[in-house]
Amino acid sequence: MLGRRQMAIGMDRLEPVNQETTAGAIATQIRARIMDGTFAPGSQLGEVQLANRLMVSRGPIREAMQRLVQEGLLETRRNRGVFVMTLSDDDVTDVYQARSVIEREAVRTLLQRSDKQEMFDRLEEIVATMDSAANKGDWESLVESDLRFHEQLVGLSSSMRLRRMFDTLLVETKMCMMRLKSAYPVHGRLVYEHREILDAMRGGDEREALALIDAHLERAVVDLVSAGNVEKATN
Repeated sequence: MLGRRQMAIGMDRLEPVNQETTAGAIATQIRARIMDGTFAPGSQLGEVQLANRLMVSRGPIREAMQRLVQEGLLETRRNRGVFVMTLSDDDVTDVYQARSVIEREAVRTLLQRSDKQEMFDRLEEIVATMDSAANKGDWESLVESDLRFHEQLVGLSSSMRLRRMFDTLLVETKMCMMRLKSAYPVHGRLVYEHREILDAMRGGDEREALALIDAHLERAVVDLVSAGNVEKATN
């Protein structure tokens, strides 16, 4: 009885909230522009400029930036301002190691599903989209399809916790992959690697699928670090 009374008191103290606050909407827009490369790593974001562009006061701008600082997408430099985070080689390695843990478990879980062949058909559609983008030299579409493949792979495992953990890595992964735009004159290898992973899962070969996931992510780290070093050398 006491528990119900306490619950009722607690509910009375809650206040209705908007589905998304102004700061939340601003954070969503800035996050998207970081993901698509409009706000490049290392670039400074000014409160005044953003407030003028979005026609809001500086309060919600400041709050939105703080959210993105907590997410690791922005960093505050003392007496200088707020900047888009630049990922170091160690950051890249860490992101992909974390992804490996999540995606390996997603593969194991997916292979146990009774409707896994239907799930594989969904992944096949994404690989076909990747192939089309690669043939057109459309890097941005290829990146989007690449990430969608891995996002679906985790999502189809039906584990909310795996999906939640993977979602926190999506933006950082996109930031990483934008490094590779100039490093890949031919993009067919990405398509081939994803098709290999899918074929191994279709065949029910868990060991091979896990090995291919590891190899794919490890090669990505090597490519990303190499691309980052080339970028540093030319700047």
